[in-house]
Amino acid sequence: MLRKERQSEILHMLEREGKVVAKELSLKWDVSEDTIRRDLREMDSLGLLKRVHGGAFPVSAGPVTFIERTEENIDAKKELALKGIKLIKDGQVLLLDGGSTTNLFLAKEIPYDFKGTIITNSPSISLAVSKHPNIEVILLGGSFFKESLVTVGFEVIETLKNIRADLCFLGVYSLHPEFGISIPHLEESYVKRQMINSSDKIASLVTKRKLNTISNYLIGPVSSLDYLITEDGSLSYNFNKYKELDIEII
Repeated sequence: MLRKERQSEILHMLEREGKVVAKELSLKWDVSEDTIRRDLREMDSLGLLKRVHGGAFPVSAGPVTFIERTEENIDAKKELALKGIKLIKDGQVLLLDGGSTTNLFLAKEIPYDFKGTIITNSPSISLAVSKHPNIEVILLGGSFFKESLVTVGFEVIETLKNIRADLCFLGVYSLHPEFGISIPHLEESYVKRQMINSSDKIASLVTKRKLNTISNYLIGPVSSLDYLITEDGSLSYNFNKYKELDIEII
């Protein structure tokens, strides 16, 4: 089998199975593990997959900056926001992670008569709910991270340590049942970890392109989620793996 044929088949296997193991591919195609590792290194350098020790996982190929992400999958994000709104109840303290453009759509769908508190690290989300008469808005102060339009850093994390939210809508860039929840920015990963620790329940609105992929910095296990809100028909080979982790799939 030629190199290009191997690499094409590797991509198909990642799509079907969610990961590849170098040793298994070596036996399957009767080539050395070094040959497979070279294939995986090359494909990683091209952004086609994320190489890990012993194999590779699919990589999230979506845009990284917040502005770019606001312009993609708009209809799907609105649909997810309408599903997520059903989890919100009067009197709750909500933690809305600003790193997700889908959470901005969620904020815009919050009923005008909602009574509760919204804590966020996103100026955009605070503005979206600023005219709601019965919402107390707490904007977490810190260093402004321009790529995601959120605040990050020590101040944000320390404030979160003194908060206990009823429900957190966590922004997710990549989600894989074996690897976990991951994103491309280190500073944001620290904030998201503390958001998980500061909340009773965790929900995430996840478009299908983010499912079964990994990114650079791990936030935590997928089992951190209580609710996975996703597009109809978007879960593939490992549908049951998410269910086995006691996650309610909406």
